[in-house]
Amino acid sequence: MKFDNILEEIDGCGWFQVLIVTLLCIPRVILPCHFLLNNFIAAVPSHHCDLSALDDGSLFENLTQEQRLTVSVPVQEDGTPSSCKMFPEPQFHILSNSNNSDLATVPCQNGWAYDNSTFKSTMATEWDLVCDRKGMNKATATIFFVGVMIGAIAFGTLTDKFGRKPMLLVSYTISMVFGFASAFSNSYTMFGVMRFFTGFGLTGISIISTVLSVEWVDIKHRALIGITGSMAWSFGNMMLAGIAYQVNDWRMLMIAVSAPLGLAIITWWWLPESARWLIANGKVERAHLYLEKCARFNNRKDFTSKIKLEHLSDVVGTDNHNKTYSYLDLVRTPKMRRLALLTGIVWYGVASTYYGISLNITGFGLNVYLTHFIYSAIEVPAKMVVYFCLDTIGRKHCQAGTLLLTGTCIAINIFVPKGQWHVRTIVAVLGKGLSEASFTTVILYTAELYPTVVRQNGLGYNNFMARLGVSIAPLIILLEDVWKPLPEVIICCVSILSGLVAFLLPETHNARLPETIEDIEQTKKRWVP
Repeated sequence: MKFDNILEEIDGCGWFQVLIVTLLCIPRVILPCHFLLNNFIAAVPSHHCDLSALDDGSLFENLTQEQRLTVSVPVQEDGTPSSCKMFPEPQFHILSNSNNSDLATVPCQNGWAYDNSTFKSTMATEWDLVCDRKGMNKATATIFFVGVMIGAIAFGTLTDKFGRKPMLLVSYTISMVFGFASAFSNSYTMFGVMRFFTGFGLTGISIISTVLSVEWVDIKHRALIGITGSMAWSFGNMMLAGIAYQVNDWRMLMIAVSAPLGLAIITWWWLPESARWLIANGKVERAHLYLEKCARFNNRKDFTSKIKLEHLSDVVGTDNHNKTYSYLDLVRTPKMRRLALLTGIVWYGVASTYYGISLNITGFGLNVYLTHFIYSAIEVPAKMVVYFCLDTIGRKHCQAGTLLLTGTCIAINIFVPKGQWHVRTIVAVLGKGLSEASFTTVILYTAELYPTVVRQNGLGYNNFMARLGVSIAPLIILLEDVWKPLPEVIICCVSILSGLVAFLLPETHNARLPETIEDIEQTKKRWVP
């Protein structure tokens, strides 16, 4: 008997599973509030050189604000005042002669004046992360995702060794402590360190909650549970737009999106450990207790008479329960090595495409809050479509198709003129929905591809590859200074390439979850008989 047969006996999608998904939805709602937080805390409002030092009681004092800008700040090609340059001294003659193209300019001498109509304060306005320092502003997102990347490796190993539940509590605690600490940072360096460790903790929530949900559900309901849990991300993403609109001070916003983790810590006590992991690690007595609890919740009280304690040790089909698995086990054998290579490429492409779109929400002629909300809202119907596609065309074709279509949308927008922002917005929103569909698919798909004994290691490794792509995404956006369409061209190519690679992966629709590495190496198909 396999573990999936046991789940069928005790109802693999009953009230017990509903409780697990519900409790895990609370922290998963918080994830996008941190992962996409830079859209708001690192926002750069309109700005120009601070001219207050020029107000010396002379003719300059009698000019209107518009006239002061005219005589002090050069005009850019689009007709707007320069954000980073000023004249060494007021050029009053410009008021009668608008030609200022040949005049000497210097960098801002006395800081900047910012438009505070949209944001009360951001990191960019507090620490002047603009002009020559704008790379530091983008780097805050990179620092955060490097923390996520390192956390994926750490939690992947620790969770397979010490269990899903205890490491989930560790990730809750780290995320909340450093999330709050970030809000009280008094320097850019301190903020970068705090955000690194916040990302480190949050990645544990991301990968552990996914695996814990999938390992407690039966074969035919895995797609449903995967999509339901993923919906928490979309609702959290939409909430972020509303919260950021109401709380437009970046420090208070940090506190607002970190506070719900306290509730997650309280609800952690009701979460079960993964019975699959317990059995795979020889802890059959604890596994039996959780399975009995699941049977009682799901009104299958005859479980004890059918499944004996002594039979559980044979469920995962391995003779060595004391073996410690590591990331090296992902590459020791040929099929596992091939699986790791292919899934790593796909995860890199999925993540860099999703965040490449999500972290670039300006330029469509809409308010940033509205753009973010629309980008988030489109994820809901996209996931509903994915749910039906997963069980009709299968995981592999769904994964490859969404990536290829996302790349197509990005390619279309490369050629649509900037002036046609209505068309660009529609295509961008469609691409965003497809990129989220590919992300939703890859999380479930990968959890089904890797065996129980290294599933968390597999998710950790793939999250590392994903966050590598995400860490680079903000820096790719900076390449627009070299050639405006270059970031879109790069993201488009990555999306299409990873979509083609996805065709090389095996299908997992209606297949049992593999329990051991031997299941991957020796069995060609794992179809339910």
